[in-house]
Amino acid sequence: MNATPFESKPTLTGELVTLRPIRAEDADVIDVIIRTDPEVAILTGSVHSSSDEPEDMPLEDLRAVYRQWAEADDRLVLAVIDNADGQMVGEVILNEWDKGNRSCGFRTLIGAAGRGRGLGTEATRLIVEHGLTTMGLHRISLEVYDFNPRARRVYEKVGFVHEGTGREALRFDDEWIDVHYMAILAP
Repeated sequence: MNATPFESKPTLTGELVTLRPIRAEDADVIDVIIRTDPEVAILTGSVHSSSDEPEDMPLEDLRAVYRQWAEADDRLVLAVIDNADGQMVGEVILNEWDKGNRSCGFRTLIGAAGRGRGLGTEATRLIVEHGLTTMGLHRISLEVYDFNPRARRVYEKVGFVHEGTGREALRFDDEWIDVHYMAILAP
């Protein structure tokens, strides 16, 4: 099998957060974040109404997914650890690798305990810098819904540029929500 830039699972350390390779048992934390923080399901477009519950995946199935991701060579999934208390507050992911174009997608999930303190910004900056330099990626892209301006500001701070809008891409609470396409290129 040909080596991919996703085979290496680094630990990246910043001032506020440490990003470490995901483990199967991290599914327990993600499960709690998803079940107890309705904002996660809404901002990721996983539900179509503020009264909807996110799809419930059995914890053993979620652990199996995380176990697979921990060793996957088609994505890099890193747990976001708050350096202040050592607790996992979310995850950052590079995925959807396009070998020929040296590009991939990015997504993140930060629970309530990790918001409003710059943890998400630093986590995003760390993984993006790693992707564009160490991994040799040329382009990293993402999608963010119009009703998530906080995330969009984070992405802009890190260097992502708005490239377009998918009009009325998500139906939520009987309204159509636009999605914005953003990307960052290697220097």
